Amino acid sequence: MRSNLFAPENQEQESAQPGLRLQNSKMLKAELDGEFLARQGAMVAFQGQVHFEALGSGGIGGFIKKQLTGEGVPLMKVSGRGDVFLADAAQDVHLIDLEGPHDALSINGKNVLAFEPTLSYDIQMVQGAGMMSGAGLFNCVFSGQGRLAVTCKGTPVVLNVDQPTFADPQAAVAWSAGLQVGVHRADQIGLGTLLGRTTGEAFTLTFGGRGFVIVQPSEEPPPSSAVGGHGSGQEAGHGGVGGMINSFLR
Repeated sequence: MRSNLFAPENQEQESAQPGLRLQNSKMLKAELDGEFLARQGAMVAFQGQVHFEALGSGGIGGFIKKQLTGEGVPLMKVSGRGDVFLADAAQDVHLIDLEGPHDALSINGKNVLAFEPTLSYDIQMVQGAGMMSGAGLFNCVFSGQGRLAVTCKGTPVVLNVDQPTFADPQAAVAWSAGLQVGVHRADQIGLGTLLGRTTGEAFTLTFGGRGFVIVQPSEEPPPSSAVGGHGSGQEAGHGGVGGMINSFLR
């Protein structure tokens, strides 16, 4: 049998070391000998003795954060031995290695695909985001040492924040956790209603300090309501700067 489907670049990528790695630009491969955390529904194939366990919010603190964020992106714990392949709507997958206790990254929850359990995280409100509605209010901050996989719709740009920097809330994927982040109406910086056209509002994120911001070339649709709305949890989990991850392993 012959086909370009069997080209070497489409064959399973092998490695002698367990962990998260790219199978290709749109698919993550986890060579599993232990456990990791992943977005529920992201598994597209697996081989071996693998167990999937849905994770609840766990504890009063986790429950409160889930209610505040309108969280709709639940996690699963993947354990055992084998190979697990994950993807999310054919989005590009990128690996990020955090290298110590002072290394931290703030990530839009809907862009998190999988991560190692050695990383810690917290759900934090974007400063000044109380003025926003239906555009997402919270981000997930990862810290520690370990690898995580994030998704982007299209090829992102990494902006070096060495001057005042602005980004559409629906396009911002992640940023350095040490940046000063705020929310402003677009008309306050002379943009009128050009920004936020998908939300019916005109807000922009502002970044100051030293660090970087990752921006994808796509504006995510906002949830029906980021806080206190009537949309389903799944809808809430796919929009805005929110859509954070359930609290787990408390």
